[in-house]
Amino acid sequence: MSNLVLDHIVRPSTLKENAPVLILLHGYGSDENDLFSFAQELPEELFIISAKAPYPMQPYGNAWYAINFDADKGKWSDNNEAIKSRDLIAQFIDQISEAYPVDKDNINLLGFSQGCILSFAVAFTYPEKLKNIIGLSGYVNEDLFTLKSKDAYKNLNIYSSHGSVDQVIPVDWARKTAPFLEALDINFKYNEFPVGHGVAPQNFHEFSTWLKELI
Repeated sequence: MSNLVLDHIVRPSTLKENAPVLILLHGYGSDENDLFSFAQELPEELFIISAKAPYPMQPYGNAWYAINFDADKGKWSDNNEAIKSRDLIAQFIDQISEAYPVDKDNINLLGFSQGCILSFAVAFTYPEKLKNIIGLSGYVNEDLFTLKSKDAYKNLNIYSSHGSVDQVIPVDWARKTAPFLEALDINFKYNEFPVGHGVAPQNFHEFSTWLKELI
């Protein structure tokens, strides 16, 4: 539907109403088609929506926010753009609840890399909008949100994974996720796989099984 704030593609659910939703958020330089290949392997009752990031790149692809790879102190993220995208995703979540036959109390996010970072930012800013979050090959960027009380997050379940030889986002950044979530008393699972910046088959199997048990 073109009147929503983010361009997207969908795989409808086998349920005619109140379907659980899974929103896919791709990584830097990719587009809405990238993670959509997951859809055919995920439960048929899920209404799957793959969103396209708002900032076009050259010669192709999109980003949720700009990254300056030549910046001092490693990668530098445009946090202002990231926060704008965080709020766009939150607005998008509200819109899909009106536009599609889905259950607004069963909305789930799956983000890869930059999409993972944004998934976490949305979850910690708007926890009331979400149920389960799958964060792949990303990390928690605390500059993108202001934490609420622990009680605000008691409804959330989070799955986080990372490649132990990730050459794009260091695994050390991801390893801070588990203690961060533990401190908030959030129900979570964290795991690492012997891969680079990608999703191994056993990783896909693990998070899809995790999600099936919670939706």
